[in-house]
Amino acid sequence: MVVQTARPPESSTQPRYDVGGVLLERPFKIRRLGHFGVNVDRMEEAMHFYSDLLGFEISDQLDVGGRLTPEQRSQIGSLPTAGYFTRHGTDHHAFVVFPRTAFQVMRGEEPSQITINQITWQVGSLSEVVEGSRFFEERGISVSRSGRDTPGSNWHTYPFDPDGHTNELYYGIEQVGWNGYSKPRAMYNRGFRERPPLPQMSEFDEVQAAIAERIDLESGYRHVEANPRTFDVDGILLARPFKIVRIGPVRLFVQDVAAACAFYTSVMGLTETSTVQYRGHECVFMRVNTEHHSLALYPVALRKELGLSEHTTLMSFGVQVANYRQLRDAVGFLRDRGVEVRTLPPELSPGIDYSFLALDPEGHAIQLYYYMQQVPFSGSVTVADSTRLDAWPATVEARQDTFGGEPYLGPWG
Repeated sequence: MVVQTARPPESSTQPRYDVGGVLLERPFKIRRLGHFGVNVDRMEEAMHFYSDLLGFEISDQLDVGGRLTPEQRSQIGSLPTAGYFTRHGTDHHAFVVFPRTAFQVMRGEEPSQITINQITWQVGSLSEVVEGSRFFEERGISVSRSGRDTPGSNWHTYPFDPDGHTNELYYGIEQVGWNGYSKPRAMYNRGFRERPPLPQMSEFDEVQAAIAERIDLESGYRHVEANPRTFDVDGILLARPFKIVRIGPVRLFVQDVAAACAFYTSVMGLTETSTVQYRGHECVFMRVNTEHHSLALYPVALRKELGLSEHTTLMSFGVQVANYRQLRDAVGFLRDRGVEVRTLPPELSPGIDYSFLALDPEGHAIQLYYYMQQVPFSGSVTVADSTRLDAWPATVEARQDTFGGEPYLGPWG
């Protein structure tokens, strides 16, 4: 709901939105990069790279072959129709790998340089997703769809940036617990293909309903690591000498840096951290929380100069390992297994000290690093406004660090 304050700030006459009782410039607040994905044709090789070598665990598989007409199948030929959801923690998926040509044929799209499946941002509640969807539509931002997908069970809406990259706002992704099982397919009856009415039942009640229907809660997918766990990684035996602990940043090649920057700051609400001039090209770095950057924009003209793949607009996707020793060990581990490893000029990665790129079988660059500079919030120390509960206002002004810090990762209830 749009609300107007009695005394709007002098710097803006734009309407502001009540987000959990805090007034903001848009009806949602992005808390973090939630997940990301690429579309590929060499699926078997890609999964070896992302799962066997980098360590993303498969949480579910999705085969779109059954949705294709005979004519569409003939266009695809022997190319894959199945894709994979993978994770590095408890989120159902942090990284997805989907079949490129199959998706293009199914959607009636022409082949393009956009091999990014999605750039997904976590917000704090289901109402933020629903109101965010309306916010985009009111501003003429193209939205492919809204609702709730399975696998993953996250509620979402999908706006496009000026270059056609699919962004997603989501809330409440499924959490894979200690036993490693994802939700069984029998629990996929709560999917939505349109903006849902509010309120919705809680995740707990969905599980209770499944138990009442005698659904086997351990009939979902469970990944079993095939590689032997022989590496002593800071006291734990793992299948590789490093552990991914965080994803991001996403770095994009775009046609118009200014237009893309305006979308991600004015529409999506990211904060510009810094700009870099490199060989006459302006590169922009933006954040959603305290990290130096969650997203970086580079002019597409720089792609060839850097010798990166010209078949994709992805400059790189970042994965953070637990510490510096693991980063060093990762270089040799990947090289020994045939992965092309390279570096880029360090000025193109402000906020990160040591890092390298590992190229997947189709040329997508994955940036491995261990450290990201955190940007401190400035301002005076917070002082309580009132000790009288009956004097609390209905809404409060947003502080610079409102909704900052580590977000709650799972669904509410």
